Amino acid sequence: MIQAFGLTSNSRKDLPPAVDDVSFEARAGHVTALLGATGAGKTTVLRLMLELQQGRGLTYFRGRPLHRIAHPSREVGVLMGDVPGHPARTVRGHLRMLCAAAGVPVRRADEVLEAVGLVSLRDERLGTLSRGMDRRLGLACALLPDPHTLVLDDPADGLSTRESHWLHGMLRAHAAQGGSVLFTTSEPKEAARAADHVITLEQGRLVADQEATEFARTRLRPRVAVRTPHAARLAALLAKEARTAHRSVEVVREGGNRLSVYGSTCADVGETAFRHGVLVHQLADEIGDMGPGAGPFPGEAAEAAQDPGTGATGSETGELLGDGAVGVAGPEMRGGPAAQDDSASQSGSHTRGARVAPADPKAHGDQAPHSSRATHSGPAEASGHAALSPATDSRAPAPLPPLPPPISVRSAPSPLRPLRYELRRAAGIGTGFLTGVAVLVTSALTAVLLARVGHTPQARLLAAWPRELPLPPAALGAGLLGALAFGDEFRHPALAADRGTVPRRLGLLTAKLVVAAVTALALALLVVGCDAEVLYLVYGRELAEVPADWVSLSASWFGLVVGCAWAGVLAAGIFRSTTAGLAAVVAVPILVVPLVRKALDGGSVRAAAGLPARLREVLLLQWPFGGERYVAGAVRVVAQPVGGALTLSLTALLCAYLLTALRSRVR
Repeated sequence: MIQAFGLTSNSRKDLPPAVDDVSFEARAGHVTALLGATGAGKTTVLRLMLELQQGRGLTYFRGRPLHRIAHPSREVGVLMGDVPGHPARTVRGHLRMLCAAAGVPVRRADEVLEAVGLVSLRDERLGTLSRGMDRRLGLACALLPDPHTLVLDDPADGLSTRESHWLHGMLRAHAAQGGSVLFTTSEPKEAARAADHVITLEQGRLVADQEATEFARTRLRPRVAVRTPHAARLAALLAKEARTAHRSVEVVREGGNRLSVYGSTCADVGETAFRHGVLVHQLADEIGDMGPGAGPFPGEAAEAAQDPGTGATGSETGELLGDGAVGVAGPEMRGGPAAQDDSASQSGSHTRGARVAPADPKAHGDQAPHSSRATHSGPAEASGHAALSPATDSRAPAPLPPLPPPISVRSAPSPLRPLRYELRRAAGIGTGFLTGVAVLVTSALTAVLLARVGHTPQARLLAAWPRELPLPPAALGAGLLGALAFGDEFRHPALAADRGTVPRRLGLLTAKLVVAAVTALALALLVVGCDAEVLYLVYGRELAEVPADWVSLSASWFGLVVGCAWAGVLAAGIFRSTTAGLAAVVAVPILVVPLVRKALDGGSVRAAAGLPARLREVLLLQWPFGGERYVAGAVRVVAQPVGGALTLSLTALLCAYLLTALRSRVR
């Protein structure tokens, strides 16, 4: 069960809050719809519930707020907008990566793919998926950790009618297994058809909390769908007769040959058409909506666009798209608690006159019923059409696949879980491999050019590091890969429901640092080996010789490349940008190194000579296996301007990252 109490967003300047004191419940085993027009505050309510936005109020998921749940993804499955995955990643690879993050078996990815019908597309890239397939993948991501609650923001937006029915069938199946489902929509018909409970918002306030049957009875209006090649003439005749009879009838030109008539019946419309010799192609009662201006059921507009709208025949008709004029007889009876039902519309309420107003350009009608025989209207035909039931799909819906079976997840934290996630994240796309190849090629060409020019020390020659450049290509490549480790998380936040909310857990940071360090070491080794091999092939053995002090040079080389990679990881995690991470890497030799050199050149700075011996005296320990040499080597590396600047930068970035992590936890 979901329990929301007093949800209120923070107001900006003198504007009222987007959401003001919204409280409701979404019971387990039921599908609950949060209904409201665009700008009513539906998405803000979800963001407040999921603690993605600052505000007031409390939300309990089975008695616990979200920040008190150890593994929120196993309790609440979230779908807000498009799937936030890298467009170059495969569908199966994306789900396997999320399996590692959630601590569920890898086979779970194949189970949810089968449940949502994406088995045949498991090797497709996320960037090539259609809207409907993206919605299926989003639902698969939400179902992956087997959550009890599903929270979805307008999940049927942009889907066809068939896909919408499939999606709502999956939500119904999840609720039938005892789960809670909450989704937002701006379409009253969708809420009435797909939900058990409807919560209505207007301008950030809750105005109705009803069962679906009560909502359909009190807030939706029935109507008569008409298709005729003489739509304008029939609309004028209906409005004229309504004014004469003092009846409240509203006629909406939906576009082309389509009309929607509110406050009348099929019999009355058919008799009017017969008396004036108007040809009628279709005449049927339909499921109500909240009146003119209410949007179509998701997907119907797309189907209507494919229908020419003039004399169309077939088993199905398109959507009624509003772009004509409205003829209104009597007062407007918009959707609301006082909206008309069938009996009220037939009783003929008195009016003070008639008026004509332009139709809402965004007005849509309901889906037309599946009866499109072209016939001349007459008494018998009118009565026959009046008996038609609301629009239903003549085709039997395909049976839904079963939901993936429940899984048991160990609650004990595993240090390998974030490491598996990071490995699959880094290896799932080709960016890292392409960056490595570009670094190797650039380094080899640079080494050959430096050898041709001459006057370059052997160490810099093997590292392909000209004196004119602040960093060698290997260090820049390692810094870029490190920056991408967090930069891609914020561009395509697979671990979070919203951009900018990537979790700042220390386990995730440690995994990224470990993977970045291993990648940087491998890149450093490959660069030196590739450069030596190319120099040997082009110039011979003389330029490919290993320097005598290769141990200390190797330590400095590896420390530089790994330090650049870590600087990219930390800076991108703090500033939430790959560009910022790479800028921090370049800023070390350009800005920090001169400052460190200036500080070290001061007369008050003492040398660190003899540090290993003094440490041994203080700790009264003997360094095993000649450890003094390694400690002295590390101290010499740090004492260098570049090493000291890099160490200082890493320390500052790490402290800043920890502070932001603590601040987010306090919030």
